[in-house]
Amino acid sequence: MPDAMTASPPPPPGPRDPNLLMRPERLAAMQPSRVSASRALMAQMLREGWRITTRRFEIGPDSVGTAVYDIAAPGGQFSFLAYSNAPKREGRTGRIIGRSWDMTGALVEGVADDAVIEATRQELPKLYAGRATPGTLVWCRSNRSMRIFDATVSALAEGRQPEVSLLAQACYLMRNTGLDGNGTFGTRSFLALEEGHPLRHPLAAQMLSAYMMREFAADLVNHLAALQSPAAVALETQRRRFLGIGNGSALGLILFINNHPRLIHAWISAREQAIVAAQSLALAAGDARLDRLRSLLLRAATFRRQDRMVYDAFAPSARIAAELEQVAALLPELDLTAPYPLAALSAAVEARFHPETSETLLSLMIELVPEEADRLAMGMIVSEELQVQGSMRNAALRALLRQDYAWALEWDMQAEGAYRHVWYKSATAEEPRRGPREEAPDAFNLGLDLPGQVQALDAALAQRPADEPVGRLLLQQPGLRAIVARVQGLAGLSYHSPHTNIMADDFVPAHLVRLMNVTLHGVDKTRDYLNRNLRGVLFHGAPVASELGQETDQIWFYPAEPSEHAR
Repeated sequence: MPDAMTASPPPPPGPRDPNLLMRPERLAAMQPSRVSASRALMAQMLREGWRITTRRFEIGPDSVGTAVYDIAAPGGQFSFLAYSNAPKREGRTGRIIGRSWDMTGALVEGVADDAVIEATRQELPKLYAGRATPGTLVWCRSNRSMRIFDATVSALAEGRQPEVSLLAQACYLMRNTGLDGNGTFGTRSFLALEEGHPLRHPLAAQMLSAYMMREFAADLVNHLAALQSPAAVALETQRRRFLGIGNGSALGLILFINNHPRLIHAWISAREQAIVAAQSLALAAGDARLDRLRSLLLRAATFRRQDRMVYDAFAPSARIAAELEQVAALLPELDLTAPYPLAALSAAVEARFHPETSETLLSLMIELVPEEADRLAMGMIVSEELQVQGSMRNAALRALLRQDYAWALEWDMQAEGAYRHVWYKSATAEEPRRGPREEAPDAFNLGLDLPGQVQALDAALAQRPADEPVGRLLLQQPGLRAIVARVQGLAGLSYHSPHTNIMADDFVPAHLVRLMNVTLHGVDKTRDYLNRNLRGVLFHGAPVASELGQETDQIWFYPAEPSEHAR
């Protein structure tokens, strides 16, 4: 074994130091896990035996029509309404200003009747001018991958399966262009969902909507092919599982991170707790969990070796695949008589391999403690309301800054380029943008200048009596109220804010967009564009609706490419 594996026993496993973990480049290295939103929802659906049935599928050869799905879950019934449109090139964009979508949809509580279906059909295309019906949880939209969608329909209509080499270029038939809920357009606020609601945990309703768009896309290619030819065949199961729903994301996710610090902490903390639970396992020779971990590592290695995406800001998949195979080879050499053998393995991998390899191992370890991971995933219900504690003394607040924000106090905000960029809302695209300050001198800055605000607060406190209540400072300097509320409201939480200056010239937005996409949402194959935009795949390899309830512990993620001869 390497020296790192035979050194003195490590201390009991514990959550990692935020000074390491909250650096943007490290956050970008984290990988999907069982506590990621899409994987957590799929684990729940399999565990609870959800049932999805098609109530209505009335779509013509021009792709225009309506599909309605019924979703039965313990503690709740839902309807997914899908409105299909004839695809057209004009106005086609993944941006929120888009007005041409191949499909729009809504996730509604209960069994939607004709009145709800028709009202939603009228309101949804209006988007910001529209109003969701009562009990609506999500409005969603998606567009086809035109080339792959059309090629798939043509192949099926000819009685053959689409080529895997073609499908693997994108790994989806349709790409999500919007999942809006939590009060948007009059949808139901998730904090208002009652105890026991199946979708009460964060982003569960959005992920269910994404899953249903994926189901609809596969149903639609089958349907259109059958309308074209009596000799048509359906998409075979392996290919259907392999195809997820595409997902594109950009700078808006960084503003989400800034505005949801308690949720960010809850997610990363849950992942860390699950990792600690796995690293603390006592293992013996012949333990089936070691075989399971080795199998998962080799599965992930195959997935990365077959990955056809080209990455600019991130490690090439071929490198990660080779390193994962090396990690799998270390398992037989583990000293199972030593305490915490998986913690020792984690330390050795961290020391020798790329951070993405290390984070992949940690995510796969979580699969060894599925019950704990599922409990943690269901418990991340937080309020983001931050309140000022005016009676706190200045000395106590200043001590809190030194305890929780030492990194921000040390940041050189006088360095060249520290304030080079500004965050603003585009007047034409209605989306967040980041650009040189000289190009938008009058723009209202939407970005969170956390290091600058922390330093300004510390400087103001230094001029006040130590035993004075903070409220008196805020009476004279109300502009400090937001940072005071943030510091006080997040006290004791370790993982709420990335340790970075998002205004700086050297800040790479793709790092934090990837944190949201990969770690929190569970997106695979996140290809980066221009260091800020990412495209990837949700539910890549997930069971299809007809398979729910057949097996409760499926290893569906990191799918291998289907055989070309599968039928």
